[in-house]
Amino acid sequence: MTVTEDEWRELESPQDVPGRSSLRLHPDSPLDVFLSVSHPGRQRMLVLRTDARAADHIVRSVGRLPRAAGLEMNLHAVSRVEYELQVVLTANELREVFNPLVTDVADTVREAPAAAAALTAAVERFERWQDLLRAVGRDGLGPEARRGLVGELLVLRDHILPLVSPAEAVEAWTGPDGANQDFQLPQVAVEAKASTAKRPRSIRIASERQLDGTGTPSLLLALALLDERRGGSGESLNWLVDQVRERLSSTAVRARFDGRLMQAGYLPGQQDLYDEPRYTLRDLRFWHVREDFPRIVEADLPEGVGDCTYHVNTSGLDQHRATATEVSELIGGSRA
Repeated sequence: MTVTEDEWRELESPQDVPGRSSLRLHPDSPLDVFLSVSHPGRQRMLVLRTDARAADHIVRSVGRLPRAAGLEMNLHAVSRVEYELQVVLTANELREVFNPLVTDVADTVREAPAAAAALTAAVERFERWQDLLRAVGRDGLGPEARRGLVGELLVLRDHILPLVSPAEAVEAWTGPDGANQDFQLPQVAVEAKASTAKRPRSIRIASERQLDGTGTPSLLLALALLDERRGGSGESLNWLVDQVRERLSSTAVRARFDGRLMQAGYLPGQQDLYDEPRYTLRDLRFWHVREDFPRIVEADLPEGVGDCTYHVNTSGLDQHRATATEVSELIGGSRA
């Protein structure tokens, strides 16, 4: 479920007595998960409720629970046998960030195998959002991160949205979530890169798992070749965001897309930073990543070696090129 203002609006209706209004999420979750609003202050929070045994490891580390300006994580004893882990919004200017944050934390909790693991995952997910907010800062995304986001949005707009439903397309965009590849569909995964070099000699690969096709029938590597300049007739990052958003007719899907953008570092209140520079797409190339593709994968590494960053030379990749028809068939075939 994607949390939107509609859910909060009903919970924030005035109450005659102090207390909390709550809406349960994900009944199949290993924790009881609620959106809650306290009254009369109408403070928003995500509440994760569990028994004391599952919360024991969190209780022991309660002094180290993460906090940030405008966001808090607190642990409260409901009774001798029950605890609540609360993610609380304390600054209204972060409301737009809070919705995708609680959606993401709640989804992470639902996917955990058991209650104790779900609490650990919730804390780690909250810390990841805090790290994101600190990393982006007042200056917004750096040049490389902007180009990377432009490359992903071009793949989403031009190659995925035309072939699958808007909801499927947005769910397939997993890069901002920290997945191994930027797009994951049932029949194909796509790792997207971008470069402003005139003739890029290599492509930087961020880890040994990025070009590892384990778990997917097919894997594609995409490279967007961009011309970047201030002014001119190119498309700004804001323009690309608006182009994608216009193709999403559902309010819930647009909210999910906005949440993905925030996870990528494109934050509310910073859009004025992204009217420049402008980008013109010179070419968008795809390659099949198969057994003979030059790459490093986890299975090839000796024990004790990991977190590898390396470059793939673009020379000699011609034999791996994927045609436009092959790319469309792989992406469109994912609907089967």
